[in-house]
Amino acid sequence: MSRTIKRGAPPKRPTGRRRQPVRKASVFERAVAALPVSEDTIRKAATWTITGGGIALALAAVTWIGIPGMIGTAIAEGAGQAGFRVEQIEVTGLKRMDRMSVYAVALDQQSRAMPLVDLEAVRQKLLRYGWIADAHVSRRLPDTLLVDIVERSPAAVWQDNGQLTLIDKDGVLLEPVRPDAIPDLPLVIGPGADRQEPGYQALLAAAPALKPRVKAATWIGNRRWDLTFDSGETLALPEDGAPAALLKFAELDGSRPLLGRGWLRFDMRDPAKLVARKPGASMAHNVPDPSETTTPPTGTAGAQTGVEG
Repeated sequence: MSRTIKRGAPPKRPTGRRRQPVRKASVFERAVAALPVSEDTIRKAATWTITGGGIALALAAVTWIGIPGMIGTAIAEGAGQAGFRVEQIEVTGLKRMDRMSVYAVALDQQSRAMPLVDLEAVRQKLLRYGWIADAHVSRRLPDTLLVDIVERSPAAVWQDNGQLTLIDKDGVLLEPVRPDAIPDLPLVIGPGADRQEPGYQALLAAAPALKPRVKAATWIGNRRWDLTFDSGETLALPEDGAPAALLKFAELDGSRPLLGRGWLRFDMRDPAKLVARKPGASMAHNVPDPSETTTPPTGTAGAQTGVEG
């Protein structure tokens, strides 16, 4: 008797998991990963940029199609509430002017919503200050105003009716000066002397050797200058041809020193001669040109006598 033997089904082989394809990072993703900032920071920056661009386009659109200003203002105020609001002021270029004055002007706004800040109005207010020759005002989103200042440089101190004021080379008034804090700058004296500053600078440029020795200049009769030197003498210059007269005086002083030799006053109002006077003398003396004589007098002896005008 035969038996049938059942064979079991062959055991199933274990199947391995299917490999998932590896996704390659794009060039952009690799570039972002190489940046020294986090992805979250980049994402926020992109959001602000897109939002800011959208706000700018919206404001341009409402202006172009003529939507009433109240609606445009409402949109701008909404931008301010969204974070586009003046919170910081960055000022560059200041050396002498009070920084708080610039902050006060920049923050003097009816609204601090960034789109509503009138940059040109801020600039014009800043230009009212004597120290400021020019200014550039711009926005840096989301919350900063940038103010770049071009300052004037002080060139002299103007004295008028006992008041001292710092002025620049063009005569622009910069700020008051205390008598106990006068800077080491030339002193110009008299009504209208501040408005003559450009001409005064040109006058000194005619005789650069004498410029360091001039300590004060008095504007006389709104028509001419008297210069005072560090050695105490005064030089009266003519109304016309003052630069040429000063250059002539510099040549005379260079060939035979005049300054620091006891003279009190020199007068060159007559272009044909130089008249000098010593303290206590009732007479003035013509100082001859060295090119016209080989034996120039010393002191008062032998000098030609003239009447001081």
